[in-house]
Amino acid sequence: MNQLRSRRHADTDELLTLVDRVRRDVTHRLDPHRRTLLGQFLTPASVAQFMAGMFTGRKADLRILDPGAGIGSLSAALVAALCKTPHPPRSISITAYEMDPMLSEHLQTVLDRCRQASEKAGIRFEARVIEEDFLEAGVDSLAGGLFTRKTNEQFDYAILNPPYRKISTESHERKLLRRVGLETTNLYTGFLGVTARLLAPGGEMVAITPRSFCNGPYFEPFRRFFLRDMRFRRVHVFEARDQAFADDDVLQENVVFWAQRVTRPDLRVSVSCSVGPDGSGMRIRRIRHDELVRPDDPHAFIHIVPDSDGEAVRQRVAKLGASLTDLDLTVSTGRVVDFRAKDLLRSSPGENSVPLIHPCHMQRGVVEWPNGQTRKPNALALGPRSDDLLVPAGHYVLVKRFSAKEEPRRVVAAVFDPAVVPSEQVAFENHLNYFHLHGRGLPATVAKGLTAFLNSTLVDVYFRQFSGHTQVNATDLRSLRYPVKEKLVALGRRVGKHLRTQADLDKLVEEIVLDA
Repeated sequence: MNQLRSRRHADTDELLTLVDRVRRDVTHRLDPHRRTLLGQFLTPASVAQFMAGMFTGRKADLRILDPGAGIGSLSAALVAALCKTPHPPRSISITAYEMDPMLSEHLQTVLDRCRQASEKAGIRFEARVIEEDFLEAGVDSLAGGLFTRKTNEQFDYAILNPPYRKISTESHERKLLRRVGLETTNLYTGFLGVTARLLAPGGEMVAITPRSFCNGPYFEPFRRFFLRDMRFRRVHVFEARDQAFADDDVLQENVVFWAQRVTRPDLRVSVSCSVGPDGSGMRIRRIRHDELVRPDDPHAFIHIVPDSDGEAVRQRVAKLGASLTDLDLTVSTGRVVDFRAKDLLRSSPGENSVPLIHPCHMQRGVVEWPNGQTRKPNALALGPRSDDLLVPAGHYVLVKRFSAKEEPRRVVAAVFDPAVVPSEQVAFENHLNYFHLHGRGLPATVAKGLTAFLNSTLVDVYFRQFSGHTQVNATDLRSLRYPVKEKLVALGRRVGKHLRTQADLDKLVEEIVLDA
């Protein structure tokens, strides 16, 4: 028996070595422009094996879906894992979609090798390669189209590394997805949504995707669509951005998740993280599903907190006493979009112009304007076309909407002080969010206190729990809990003109905001 198992392991190891060698070769030969167009990033063997190890079902006859299969790295890893298990399935049937002819040729070769490994392990094996657009075929199947090849086809397992590409409102893909009730802005969530609907009851899905679907307004319709029938069973984050797709220089923060087509509310979820797919430095927590996605959250954010320190931060933020509504404050996105107001932009302030504030004007918690070191325009010309782009002078709290990947902080805030930038009106550029009081400025101490709170390590750590990208949306800021007004005022009174060191700032927030 041990000899048989050793031979089986050797066969599957040989299969995975072959597949990864093919992946590296094909990656170097793919046209970069076409890769970007199709969102192609082939899955390394280490990641594929990590993903394949998440499945737990024990069905005798497995129907497996691999949408956007590439050269078959994920299918091969799953077959290898199934062959190695002490109780392998009786049969494996794989349906693999790949519309790139060059990749599908390699895919067929890999699946032939999967057949050999399966048969040596005593498993009946069949596979079909479908050289069609998965979204087109999947939506047609779900919608029962006139020319559907096989309606109501369902799968027990789905394993996928979906293509990542934005899709515009009037694109063919968006129109396709609307046929099954899904509105989404990216191809990868389209693949996830259609795949979820093609699973049989109790069916399992393992996917590696960008983390961006976990929060933000653009992905809220997808989250609601997905969670209608699916529950997460495990969510894993790689701490090092450059580990999952090291060969491709992909720095998008990724998650690997295992989800199941069930609607039970009492499920437990494993939330884990490691440096890379080899599992080094693995940390893991078991939580209730309603701690991952809170039932009372109007935006259905997904909170990935893989350690007890992060959970302590989540609980501290949850105990804060106010929402933005309670504070009677609003957060909006800056109104000036450069390319739409090109003729109004001025490099330097002058007559008949007002200050135009960009993220580059934010320095150590305050707005310093004008900035002679930047190429960004410092002013906006006055006139009928600019009237709707302006806000009256006052204290505002500005937050960068985007930060560079290498920046240590995600949430970066600054006070706009009308005494420092004197003008009756001001314009905020579209890469900024701004807090206001019914369209006007805030009390000075509230503005300073709010800026200090937003720049705290507490907020930054909390924000990273549900946001895997570098964008801070106004919706994200609306969803936060805040200190009550009295504590914001007390904090504002203690903050000087410029923010203190991070340690001093965090100590102030600890003393004044978190003293309860």
